Amino acid sequence: MSIINLFKVALRAIANNAFRSFLSMLGIIIGVAAVIVMMAIGQGSKESIRKNISQMGTNVIMVRPGADMMGGVRQDPSSMQTLKVSDYEAIINEKKYVTFVSPEVTSSGQAIYGANNTNATIYGESLDYLDIKQWDIEEGVPFTEEDVHKSAKVCLIGKTIADELFPNGADPIGKTIRFKSIPFRICGVLKSKGYNSWGMDQDNVIIAPYTTVMKRIAAQTYFSTINCSAITEEMTDQAIAELTEILRTSHKIKDESGDSDDFTIRSQQEMMETMSSTMDTVTIILVVAAAFSLLVAGIGIMNIMLVSVTERTKEIGLRMSVGARGIDISNQFLIESIIISLTGGLLGIILGESIAGLASLLFHLPTSVPGWSITVSFIVCTLIGVGFGYFPARKAARMDPIEAIRYE
Repeated sequence: MSIINLFKVALRAIANNAFRSFLSMLGIIIGVAAVIVMMAIGQGSKESIRKNISQMGTNVIMVRPGADMMGGVRQDPSSMQTLKVSDYEAIINEKKYVTFVSPEVTSSGQAIYGANNTNATIYGESLDYLDIKQWDIEEGVPFTEEDVHKSAKVCLIGKTIADELFPNGADPIGKTIRFKSIPFRICGVLKSKGYNSWGMDQDNVIIAPYTTVMKRIAAQTYFSTINCSAITEEMTDQAIAELTEILRTSHKIKDESGDSDDFTIRSQQEMMETMSSTMDTVTIILVVAAAFSLLVAGIGIMNIMLVSVTERTKEIGLRMSVGARGIDISNQFLIESIIISLTGGLLGIILGESIAGLASLLFHLPTSVPGWSITVSFIVCTLIGVGFGYFPARKAARMDPIEAIRYE
């Protein structure tokens, strides 16, 4: 019997039991849709994280105090005071693979203007910070080197701060706000960056000269971070090696002494790779969990096909008695199984993409359906159709024609 005739017979058999066939497909539909949705969310989250990190610059390098040991207990890095002004000056004077450098001091508190107030974080930075973090100024101008040298009480504010303290479209440029009772004159408003992948509002910031924050707010002589940027992303490793050498020399850490560094250096590129690896692991776990429903669906198809073989025993006997070979009978049931599986897979892909689109539209979840996932879904559905349809097809092919005709 030709393949075309086998397809016709298989389609007719499926149509005669349309509702039962649909129930068989339902498991495949749900399984494929679940896998597609999980992959879409995982891939979308990964791309969103990479995009947010890229917006901050993939060549960004962060130098932070290293956690030291005291009495056998590892100390909190934020409490250490190993990054000094001398380290910043050494990096500025000796850098070759680093372009921009900005020491950082932070403090959280309440920003006040008139009757309005909001909680915010103030960042003490140098002018290079805007280039390192790729900040653009929407209104006004940045503070100057002279402001840094004189510890001037000037600042740049994020869009959230501007909206909270100056509602109804009031112009904040030139106005004076107070942060921990210290007055700061606003010289510029930063262009909005929105929320990042971790749900943090990137516009809820105040940026002032690091000297001002160190002396007037934090009252400290050390930095919490030194932000740098490599000349290019490809030179990040050379820049990290260079910074390590400069700081080891500045801190008088000798290689032969075996002392560990009292600082840590991390790059955005390293962070991106770590986050991507984490998201890949999470996505795999979710997809494997969703894939179990495909296994259950395959078992359901095998069960339905076995029932179909039993119901059509006399038909099988008649076909064999008029010359149908065992391979023809086997192929007929295999084709039915594959049609059910592939049709369910196609409907599952459509449903999965629809759910992913709705999740993005209604819940603002980052989703992205990778093209290869559709191909993999079709391959998996074909394998399910063949794998779980083989046993019923083999059972049908091995029937004795005479016994099959006599079957009631």
